[in-house]
Amino acid sequence: MTHYASDAQFDLDQFLPYRLNRLADQISEQLAHLYESSYSLTIAQWRVLAWLNQCEVLTAKQIRDATRMDKARVSRAVQVLVDRQLISRSPDQQDQRAHHLRLTEAGCALLNQLLPEAQAWEASLLSALSGAERGALLKAMAKLEDALGQSAVVNPAT
Repeated sequence: MTHYASDAQFDLDQFLPYRLNRLADQISEQLAHLYESSYSLTIAQWRVLAWLNQCEVLTAKQIRDATRMDKARVSRAVQVLVDRQLISRSPDQQDQRAHHLRLTEAGCALLNQLLPEAQAWEASLLSALSGAERGALLKAMAKLEDALGQSAVVNPAT
């Protein structure tokens, strides 16, 4: 095995991109147990539903931009959710390649059950932090997003 020498010691466990990715994966996987076992939803399907709950009407492209999921993953999630009648899809009158996605009554009903459970799960996880630590974490994350030029906000008008 070849090791590369450097003047600076590199500790992967202290490397921010690695730590954040590992933490995000662990959080997503544990939360996924909640909505997979009780609601038969994948991570991608959950993200589509959550964004439609947030913004009411979005295109698949807007969901891809918001979630950073690839086109095929979003497309598969949307198709399953349409087939399950949890979302509706209607063509955009100006751009026939785009479709407007909306929650259906069944999708709203499912989220009315799921969201309180997801929020309780989040509260349980965040109970490891004090109120000040939670505020500092959110503020630090916003600063990093700003530094990267990323926004967690989706503009449905785009």
